[in-house]
Amino acid sequence: MPKVVSRSAVSSSTDARPTASAAAALRVYYCICGEFILVIEKSLSALPKRQTDGATIIRCQDSGTENAIVLKLNAISTDPVLVERPGGHERQYRFSCPRCNLLVGYQSTPPPVKSGPYLFILRGALTQMQGQVPKDAFDGEAALDLSETETQ
Repeated sequence: MPKVVSRSAVSSSTDARPTASAAAALRVYYCICGEFILVIEKSLSALPKRQTDGATIIRCQDSGTENAIVLKLNAISTDPVLVERPGGHERQYRFSCPRCNLLVGYQSTPPPVKSGPYLFILRGALTQMQGQVPKDAFDGEAALDLSETETQ
């Protein structure tokens, strides 16, 4: 049997400057069930919030003054929903987790993702720590009081 020899060389330089791609870290977000949902170039907490529902606004298309944010959404599209808002109605094309079907976001145009100018990620739907419930998951919810008198 012939002898197999492999050689490899690894080189690095401590004097080299980091490239732009190395400095731009991607952020990964998960559903509360642990499923990978979103990879994005900016932190969701650094992006603007929508006044109507507190959803995070992600720019998907370039405008005259701002560039689109690079992202990859791993979610399934669901049937559109008509939501009543003050002053009118809004059609939402929703996206949910492929594992547990939790609603994670929506956009105002039909799928595919990024077909419209904005993608909205719902408050409390995603976390950066896999398997951990986000801090804002229950913001605005009434607290449950499970005292002994109510459980009997």
